[in-house]
This record gives sequence, C-alpha cells and structure tokens, in this order.
Amino acid sequence: MHVGLATGFAHQRGKDYDDARFVREEVENLVMAEELGFDSVWITEHHFTDYSMSNDPVQLLTYIAARTRHVKLGTQCIIVPWHHPVRLAERIVNLDILSGGRVILGFGGGLAQHEFAGLDVDMNKSRALYNDILEVLIPALETGVIEGEGAFGTIPRSELRPRPIKSFEGRKFCGSLSGNSMYTAARLGCGNMILMLPQRGKDVPPDKYTAVWQEVNGPGTTPPPPMLGGNYYIDESAEYAEAQGRKYLANTMRAAIRNYHLDTPGKFPDIKGYEHYENMVLAPEAIAPYVEEFSKGVVAGTPQMILERMWELKEFYRPQGFFPHVYFGGMPQEEALKNMRLFADKVLPELKSWEAETSIDDRFLEAAE
Repeated sequence: MHVGLATGFAHQRGKDYDDARFVREEVENLVMAEELGFDSVWITEHHFTDYSMSNDPVQLLTYIAARTRHVKLGTQCIIVPWHHPVRLAERIVNLDILSGGRVILGFGGGLAQHEFAGLDVDMNKSRALYNDILEVLIPALETGVIEGEGAFGTIPRSELRPRPIKSFEGRKFCGSLSGNSMYTAARLGCGNMILMLPQRGKDVPPDKYTAVWQEVNGPGTTPPPPMLGGNYYIDESAEYAEAQGRKYLANTMRAAIRNYHLDTPGKFPDIKGYEHYENMVLAPEAIAPYVEEFSKGVVAGTPQMILERMWELKEFYRPQGFFPHVYFGGMPQEEALKNMRLFADKVLPELKSWEAETSIDDRFLEAAE
C-alpha cells in the first residue's frame, strides 16, 4: 500500500507567527517525510490568505525534489483555471525531469472568489477553463506536443522542449469530482482523489465516478482505484487524540467557511457553474453547529484505532494509496512533528504491508521500463 503525507500549508497560528518561518517549517516537514518512510508528499494550491499559504505547489515540490531522492511528489491539487496550459505543462515537465520522474498529478477546479479575482481569472469561465485546459494539457504531457483552442485562447501546434521523459498514465488524478468535471476526468483516464472522508458510522457517498467512467469508456470498464486523503490525529491516549483532532479540524472548517465565503449570502447565484453553492451558505447561527459536526470526521485515536479505521476505509474504497493530513488547522509545529513521527513509527509499517489491488508504485515501475 502506497502511503503519502499531505499538507495544506494551513497557517492558522495567529498574526504573530511569521509567514516565512511557517513556510520553511512546512517544507522541512515534507523533506523529513522521506526519512520517516512515507512514499510521497502532497501540496495544495491557494492564494492570498492564511487558510493555505501554498501558492505554487510545483515550485515548492521542485525544491523538495532537490532535497530528497525517492519520495514521490504529488499536487493536491493544482487549480487548473488559474494557469495557462503551456506554462503549466512546461513546469510539470521540468519537475518530472529534475526529480527523475517522481511526479504525481492532482488537479482541481477552485472555489474561492477572492482567489479568482486576485489572479484576474473570470470565475464565470472556470468550468470551461478547467475542461478545456485539461483537454490540451494531458495529451501534451504524453506526446510532447501542445495545441488547441478553448476558453484559454488559441495555442498553435507547439513542441514542448524539454520533452516529457515518460508517460503520466496511472499517475494523474482529479479531486472533488462533480458534474462535467467527472466526464473530463474519465475521458483523460484520471483517477479520483477522495479528499474528505465520511464520518465513521455515517453513510458513504455513492460512487458516481464509476458510472460516469463506464458511460465514457464503455460498460465493464473501471477507473483507476482512488487515492484517499483525510485528516488524522494520533496519540497513545484515545481521549486526547479525539479532543485534539476535533479541535484542529474545527479550526480548518472555520477557516474554510471564511475562505470560500460560505458565511456570506448572495455570493454565488450569478457565477456560472457555481450557483448551487448558494445552498451551502450558512446563517450565522448555523456555523457553530456545522463546524462541530464536521469536526467529528477526523480519524483520531491510538495507533491501533487508526489502523482499524484505515482498514475499514481500505475495504470499502479499495484504494491504491493513502495520503493523510496528520497536522492541520493551525497545529503548533512541535505537535505536528509528534504526530508525524508517531504515525510513521506506529502506523506506517503495518499500513505499507497491506496489499492493494492496484498500486500507483507499480505504474512508476512500468513507466521506467
């Protein structure tokens, strides 16, 4: 079983905690992940707030590539509409070359209005940009030639130089798949990144992606097994783990509500493709109960309890790997390090011994042949 370590660069440590110090600590944590035995590291993309201070995952992963030798380098996620397809393709190819082919691609669509505005991207074009960019980007990463016309403009037939060194087949995923994005992902052969896990004991959302995949690729076909994310807190005391995990996941959701303007009515009805998000906007009195309920989704407990829950998730989703967040929500650095090391020492060895029906690591070996 492939097991990575993900981080959202979630800087909810207060205004007095220096940004530069925080970023350096986050990067050093990911460099340390290789030594601790994790198979990959994953970085998201966000702009302009302390919700997530990771404004260029490809650049950060390029630095980490130079500091490591074996750990895979995942994007969770590159927000597609915020990039020109040629420049994005070139940066991905450079990272794959310099890392010796260690890149795992994850793509997303974006939601925060202030991020679109600050990057001068029309949010009304977001859905079209997502689909059109991926339709030219993914083939270009396979063939080394990029061309096409869409919401991004027109690209005449152009050769990528340097050329891609190997196929991205089996190492490309899309996160938070919904609506038309599922059809684009299925056409391009992408797996699903399940970023948020269901609460234990709650109904698991139905797998809509397999149905879309079969509609696009034919009856009886199946998409690549997913990669599973989620938030985890580990401690030798189950009670302490539960309390701390809920506290920090609550911090994460409060920051998300602010970041995505889910506390401000009237933000979404006039944005093409995002109208339904207005139904998710919370009244002031509904925020605290919602945050409290959401915090129960943390996977928390002793090492054995964590393994038991991850086995349940493995049996249901049949993933090809996990990429847990073991620190989040403004967790102090010393607590983050404690969680990383305890997870690596007490959970990781058994977790990696589990069999996966399909392994992303096998795809890396195939691509290297």
